[in-house]
Amino acid sequence: MSTRSPQRAGPSAPVRAPRRRADRDRRGFTAAFAVLALALALVAVVLASTATGAVDLSPLDAARLLLGHLVPGMPWMTDGTYTVLQDQAVWGFRLPRALLAALAGASLALAGALMQAVVHNPLAEPYVLGVSSGAGVGAVLVVVGGAVGGLSLSTAAFAGAATATAAVYLLARRNGRIAPQRLILAGVALGALFSAITSYLTLTTEAQNVFSVMFFLLGSVSAATMDSLLAPALALLVALIVVGANVRGINALLVGDEAAASLGVSVDRLRTVLLLVSALLVGAVVSVSGSIGFVGLIIPHIARILVGTDHRIMLPVSVLGGAVFLTAADLMARTVAAPVEIPIGILTAVIGAPFFLWLLRRDRASTVGMDR
Repeated sequence: MSTRSPQRAGPSAPVRAPRRRADRDRRGFTAAFAVLALALALVAVVLASTATGAVDLSPLDAARLLLGHLVPGMPWMTDGTYTVLQDQAVWGFRLPRALLAALAGASLALAGALMQAVVHNPLAEPYVLGVSSGAGVGAVLVVVGGAVGGLSLSTAAFAGAATATAAVYLLARRNGRIAPQRLILAGVALGALFSAITSYLTLTTEAQNVFSVMFFLLGSVSAATMDSLLAPALALLVALIVVGANVRGINALLVGDEAAASLGVSVDRLRTVLLLVSALLVGAVVSVSGSIGFVGLIIPHIARILVGTDHRIMLPVSVLGGAVFLTAADLMARTVAAPVEIPIGILTAVIGAPFFLWLLRRDRASTVGMDR
């Protein structure tokens, strides 16, 4: 009669669970630290932006002036300490500009992260859809002679973005479903077509219109007012609500369509919703700030490097990171070559392109991809 020696439990079973808990705790701490650090950085860069310009003011004085406007019953904040010129410069010009840059950066970063989840391609970003090119056509038509039935420039730009989105959406559908590959190809083709139309309109317009057209196409928040914050703020609020309700489905898309469907996710419906939300964000931003590239491409990559691919954590980090990045870029655009202002789209390309190339050359390819 043979006796079987008792099996010894391997060390992996009891050790694996605590190790996973430790990993989750570490990721949670990193995410909380990243959100807090980015929130503080956003406040700091907004204060720096409101304090910087031809009318000198320290960040502390700018903060006191802003609090005097925002908090009723605090007259000691502004009782004769500041001149009318300082008050107008900070409250009337610099604050709306900084807030618009923050809203635009947050919206573009969120749209980029959603687009990359939709097509499961880390190189995707909102402008691949041709949305910005469509908005550019609408804006240029207004600049060259009010050719869009008397619409304002921002309204025409938004209409152009909506038209481009609808065209891409229809071309990407096959047998009632959205094909990610067709989505990218349709966006590239339509973007090239809209860019050709914009170039033709620019070349055939009067000389005095060319600068306005180019400045819009390169991106700028210099014309920001409190009223211009409404459209991107509402678009971002709607997007955050929709994304918050579908974040588990977005995570499921990372493992593939079949696996996501097996988890109860309506893949085609979710992909359509995310595409429309991305178009809403980009259209709202382009309509008030022009074409600004690379934010939606670079910021989601940085967020994944910091906190991983869980969209419950990565999306808030992307939103805050985009806001900080574009607000800082706008501050640089105003100061690097002062008194000449550089279009913000030039700076985002100068910063974003080398950074993206550096990401591509990193040894760990997974830090660039979606499968961390």
